[in-house]
Amino acid sequence: MTAGDMEKVEIFNTDGKGRGLKARQEFCSGDVVFAEPAYAAVVFDNFTQQVCHGCFRKQAKPQRCGQCKFAHYCDRTCQKAAWSEHKNECAAIRNYGKPVNESVRLAARILWRIEREGDIVSEDRISSLEDLQDHVDDLNEEEKKQLALDVDVFLSYWHSNNQHAGLQFVSHIFGVINCNGFTISDQRGLQSVGVGIFPNICLINHDCWPNCTVILNNGKIELRAIQLIKAGEELTVSYVDFLNLSVDRRKLLKQQYYFDCTCEHCTKGIKDDLMQAVKEEDGKKPSEETVNEVIEFSKLALEKIDQDRSEGLWVNVVKRCRECLKKQEPVLADTNIYMLKFLSLASEVQSYLQYFEEAAEYARKMVEGYQKLYHHHNAQLGMSLMRAGVTHWHAGLIEPGHAMICQANRILLVTHGPTHPITKDLEAMRCQTEMELRMFKENEFMYYQMREAALKNQKMRMMAEPTAEYVKQLFHKRK
Repeated sequence: MTAGDMEKVEIFNTDGKGRGLKARQEFCSGDVVFAEPAYAAVVFDNFTQQVCHGCFRKQAKPQRCGQCKFAHYCDRTCQKAAWSEHKNECAAIRNYGKPVNESVRLAARILWRIEREGDIVSEDRISSLEDLQDHVDDLNEEEKKQLALDVDVFLSYWHSNNQHAGLQFVSHIFGVINCNGFTISDQRGLQSVGVGIFPNICLINHDCWPNCTVILNNGKIELRAIQLIKAGEELTVSYVDFLNLSVDRRKLLKQQYYFDCTCEHCTKGIKDDLMQAVKEEDGKKPSEETVNEVIEFSKLALEKIDQDRSEGLWVNVVKRCRECLKKQEPVLADTNIYMLKFLSLASEVQSYLQYFEEAAEYARKMVEGYQKLYHHHNAQLGMSLMRAGVTHWHAGLIEPGHAMICQANRILLVTHGPTHPITKDLEAMRCQTEMELRMFKENEFMYYQMREAALKNQKMRMMAEPTAEYVKQLFHKRK
């Protein structure tokens, strides 16, 4: 990040939301407002042997640090580049006798950097860590117990040649991590693999219908405009996925980030009607009793599906999805969030099992619903369109598949930018499906003959196993 990046924004005091950032110039959709490297970052506990501790890329066989036996890297180049950050950590792990949890590791990295450089506002950092919100006083009793445990472990783990860490400041750093720790994704943006602190990004306030989005790209977090932003306007991002009723979003934000959302979409319940919509024929809607019965059936099915997913019982997941969608079909509208949950699950799992035609139909209905709910430049919408397009391609439905991939490409060029690995992959898909579509229009019979021959010469390729949905949470909240 250059000093010039931060000259485009300024800190100001908002009405009721504390400090925030506002634009000092006009931004158009897709513009990078600023990019920021992590002040400190660590790999999640459950990915320490699968993800490079330097660049956060997933690796099949990463190389292990020969001293602490804990940190893993892509190669010697990554290990050498990360040594200044890992040096103190390496010694601390060896002295302590074992690795500590991700929160303690991140707090230690933050304090080691403060020790080296001081916690000063600079040209590329417009706020000190001391000034960031920690919400320690808002923690419930269970969270306070966990904080005390983490601080106790930290004091035994952290070592310093120069100074002793003050208990109050250590607690503050843990509080900052708890409410401002930013989720770091893998190189393709599909899975959360770590957590980091980005002091400038932390200043941006939440809005359920924001004017910016954030993405990890080439080792930095980019704040990107998703609509026209005029000079003087506040910059906002969404801390949670929009695809929840306003009352549920507000509850989640209060529980995880300790504030009451007063954005227009929450206060006016905008799009709540679509998310709860039911079928209407000849002016008649199903009874309230029928709707409640279907919703309760759906909730129970989701609980059972969670168990089936954890055990890898994908056939059971498909069976439950089909059963639930059949029950929902005459009652719930195509934008109802319960219908969309099951369409998403069914398309994902059927793609994995290679039942592409059925998966494509579910995916088509899902993205049609998403397009009525999400902002037209929403990253989740773009990713869903990309997956739906690929599913249609696998099903041999080249025309709708190409159309969806083109729509996804237009969105991700704004939310991710042209240099992001996902956007590059998507552009390659777009070129391929465009070529195939031309062949299809010239000679449909010949196209399918060539496609069948090409597929026969390839080994059967299983789709990636269904996992938790791709990254939707902006900030990492410790569970």
